[in-house]
Amino acid sequence: MVKNIGPKCRKCRTEGVQLFLKGDKCETGKCQIIKKKGIPGQHKRLMKKPSEYQTQLRAKQQVKKIYGIMERQFRRYFAESSKQKGMTGLNLLLTLETRLDNIVRKLGFASSLSQARQLVLHKHVKVNDKVVNIASHGIKVNDKIQVSPKFKENIFVKKSVETSQKKGIPGWLALDSSGVGSVVRFPAREEMSVPYDPERPKEQLIVELYSK
Repeated sequence: MVKNIGPKCRKCRTEGVQLFLKGDKCETGKCQIIKKKGIPGQHKRLMKKPSEYQTQLRAKQQVKKIYGIMERQFRRYFAESSKQKGMTGLNLLLTLETRLDNIVRKLGFASSLSQARQLVLHKHVKVNDKVVNIASHGIKVNDKIQVSPKFKENIFVKKSVETSQKKGIPGWLALDSSGVGSVVRFPAREEMSVPYDPERPKEQLIVELYSK
């Protein structure tokens, strides 16, 4: 199985934006984007102004890295989104945003996407009282998500929950006192993990790239 490996902080520096791949560390002064300016590599000063194709490609790469998926899977998501009603780019981001691993992270059960994915794959997450170990499982409105009772006392889960309670969770999600999370509504574009640029939305750049 193909895996997305490599130094996570280097991926952020390559894209020039924070991808929040290392959880809480990305929100501190230890973030490599803050400590080290510019892209990695000895030839970074020789880089020219990016072409239109490079801009579109970088937008796609950023979205792939934010959600931790590979090219083949990304293409399948795009093909499915293009068949749905509405804007293809927005459908694509909504599908990615409502993946189970991303929801687990957003609810605060894990500090990073990789940690959330591990919880799912190891069968520690339940959806509507049923164990689901597929990270790409699509979550719908009113679905109930929770960590299995045996794993709620895990030190990493407890620390993540405490941190998320201080920061708060997104408005399109809800978490009750018993630790059961739910999707109240689908997120608006500005609430998604991919930064919103009103002038050149990344989802539009991706559509332009695949339309060539």
